[in-house]
Amino acid sequence: MVKFIYLAFWYFKALLFGKKRPLQLVLFISDACNLQCKHCYVVQKQQPHVKTAAQIEEELRYAYAEGARFVDFEGGEPMMWRDGNLTVNDLVDIAKKIGYFSCTVTTNAQFPFEDCRADSIWVSLDGLGKYHDAVRGEGVFARLEQNLQSNTHPAISANMVIDSNNYLSVEETARYVQRHPHLKSVSFNFYTPDRLPDPLFLDWDKRRETIDLILKLKKEGLPIMNSVSGLKKMKDNRFKKACWITRFILPDGTRCERCPMEEIGACNFCGYCMAGEMSSVFQLRPDTLMAGMKLRI
Repeated sequence: MVKFIYLAFWYFKALLFGKKRPLQLVLFISDACNLQCKHCYVVQKQQPHVKTAAQIEEELRYAYAEGARFVDFEGGEPMMWRDGNLTVNDLVDIAKKIGYFSCTVTTNAQFPFEDCRADSIWVSLDGLGKYHDAVRGEGVFARLEQNLQSNTHPAISANMVIDSNNYLSVEETARYVQRHPHLKSVSFNFYTPDRLPDPLFLDWDKRRETIDLILKLKKEGLPIMNSVSGLKKMKDNRFKKACWITRFILPDGTRCERCPMEEIGACNFCGYCMAGEMSSVFQLRPDTLMAGMKLRI
């Protein structure tokens, strides 16, 4: 009940008084990773940033004071993070002690994660088999499957980043998630370059066709997390953004009140479908609100 009361007050303060306080924190705890994915520009192989637990706790408290109540721990690869004997599980415990409603961890699933204490886990799945390995490296898909098979966490979902090379694997990926005994749902995003032209960028006609396909699959009942309202907005990106709902803290500690891609002018070709979801949340679209509640509460 406390969560619903907080969310109601947050919305009316934002709508009636223009108070743009974040609800969500995306916290990059490190930019160290065991992979070098083609679409990633976060990872640092040389001298990566690895935050201390004390630094992360301070960042969590800062964002909580700003209004955030949901935190996503991101990397790099969060399962690699260590501070002495501390792991990402200890960060989840710290966040819950501070008062965060829920915690999410995003992983490439190359390490066992059956003991992860996050409320929900996002596994990166960029297509099946050869499509996934083409993005992330040979043998990565097989290790992902192996670590999924041994995992009984109740809220594991897949996240696919769609680009010009793997968009043909969207339907088979959605159906794979539907059949998988340990995957709850799948979320789709599109590759967002820092500039154009970029060979990985899926052109707008193919993006619209792919979104129509995802909408069709969702109508069939496949477990797709994206809402219909949010997906439709991503067809042309011509909608009023509400990306201030998420606060970002980067691996080097930089605090961003909006998506960091906005600063480099990437909004016009943004593929982060959360942008459509946040805009739809602020417009009180029922399907988006239900999707958010299902994910977060």
